[in-house]
Amino acid sequence: MEHLPSEARLRQLQIVAQRLVESLLAGNYRSVFKGTGIEFDEVREYVEGDDTRLIDWNVSSRFGQVYTKTFREEREMTLFLVVDISESLSYGSVERSMREVALIASSLLTLAAVQNNDKVGGALFSEKIDGWIAPAKGRTHALRLLQEIITTKPSGKGSNLADALQTVSESLKRRGILVIISDFQTAGYQRELALAAKRHDVIALKIGDPVMEDLPSFPMVTAADAETGRTLFLNGRSRRFRFVFEQFWKQHRQQWLRECHRRGISAIEVSSVDNVADRLISFFRRRSRGR
Repeated sequence: MEHLPSEARLRQLQIVAQRLVESLLAGNYRSVFKGTGIEFDEVREYVEGDDTRLIDWNVSSRFGQVYTKTFREEREMTLFLVVDISESLSYGSVERSMREVALIASSLLTLAAVQNNDKVGGALFSEKIDGWIAPAKGRTHALRLLQEIITTKPSGKGSNLADALQTVSESLKRRGILVIISDFQTAGYQRELALAAKRHDVIALKIGDPVMEDLPSFPMVTAADAETGRTLFLNGRSRRFRFVFEQFWKQHRQQWLRECHRRGISAIEVSSVDNVADRLISFFRRRSRGR
């Protein structure tokens, strides 16, 4: 799919996304997210059993009898994607790159939000914010967001998740659903992640690749770090090297999971070999049961 023109890729993604929408999110979309809050509905006459703390004393004094405020859950939700487009996601040891996985996940979530008539927007980042699509409703707007994810090029090779989260927190005033889609190969974002989790329902979607879990045995080769440009010499037949390599990624994963757990953030991992729709369906079913 990665080699198709952007319009053709978009059509393919819409077809794939429909399965997720029909399977789960079309009916249970709202049940798997934390409530976005309550909004004022109306003032009515007080009846026995109402919460006395909600009495509207201004209205009551004006009409000479007791009135109370009523509230309802906000019907409109906003889904906002924070999508990593840095060079490290261009890697893939199989047929597709991690960036392609990020695109598929973004498409599934975006079209599910559209199906439920919610606003959707996104921020694309590498070393800085490379693209910003303000939240809005409608399929045309959603397809524009996906088109931006397909075509936007990173302005730098590295990634700065802290800056992206700070920008999002300063820009989104109302509570929403914040989905961070990244390989999380960056540092110094913990404070901004914690602040975002206080305001929004945050889901951290970590993109990975099989080579990070099970390094294949290979002779000495050179490899270029996509974000730093440094050349690395790897010996896949060295037991010591394989142990250090696998321990590094294991610790990286455990630290990420601990950070999410501390902040009350739902964590989901998707590999470049996974069926993305299946992974998301399984995740949301577990999350719905947890609610």
